Amino acid sequence: METKTFEYKTIGKNNDIAITKYNGNSKSISIPSYIDGKRVSYIWFSAFAHCTTLESVTIPDNVSMTGVSVFYDCTNLKKVQLPNTDTGVSGSTFSSCTSLKSINIPNGYTFIGPWAFKDCTSLESVTIPNTVTEIGGAAFGKCINLKSVTIPDSVTSIDECAFAGCTSLTSVVIPDGITSIGHATFYNCKFLKNVTIPDSVTSIGPNAFAGCKNLESITIPNNVTSIGDGDFAGCKSHTSVIVPDGVTSISDSVF
Repeated sequence: METKTFEYKTIGKNNDIAITKYNGNSKSISIPSYIDGKRVSYIWFSAFAHCTTLESVTIPDNVSMTGVSVFYDCTNLKKVQLPNTDTGVSGSTFSSCTSLKSINIPNGYTFIGPWAFKDCTSLESVTIPNTVTEIGGAAFGKCINLKSVTIPDSVTSIDECAFAGCTSLTSVVIPDGITSIGHATFYNCKFLKNVTIPDSVTSIGPNAFAGCKNLESITIPNNVTSIGDGDFAGCKSHTSVIVPDGVTSISDSVF
């Protein structure tokens, strides 16, 4: 690939390159390790956003996706090879990549940023390594074909709306390290039937499971002291909700 298809700037004392814009129309690209004799170290904000011809991209090790929306709205992107040396997936990096079916997040990544995969409507599977500690707000929001997800025990924070609108999601296991379930985390996951909430959880935010109309049963752990507004609103199929003695606050509109 001709390097003239990339716009870039240099950063730092070593004049490392940050790719700021892609001007090509190839279906498949490999990010170069060097441009004009200088090392490529970064892919900048929105560098590939709206590249609707792009179907496959390979990012070499030692190249970091810096900033948000790097591949935002690449509607034909189907295959991504992430670098093993990055630290996480930043906010909106793959948001609205509507042809992306699977993603393997490498071991060593510690976070999945807000909106990272939001509106990836073809996404069916995601591999989250046990080094990830944080899943950002709406990270997988409206991934309507995501059927199951394994959240590793390393995760200690799942922000609001993280899986909201994942209408094909049928089961989820929340790991032991989680202490709170945020606002609308699983909102409108209408085919969600089974949820396992660990004893480490102490609070459940408003509308956490609202609209989960096929949720059949749920056991709230003993350490929970408050259940938020509308937490189970619209859960028409539930046959039992076991509330522990430690709960001191239940909203009138919880159901």
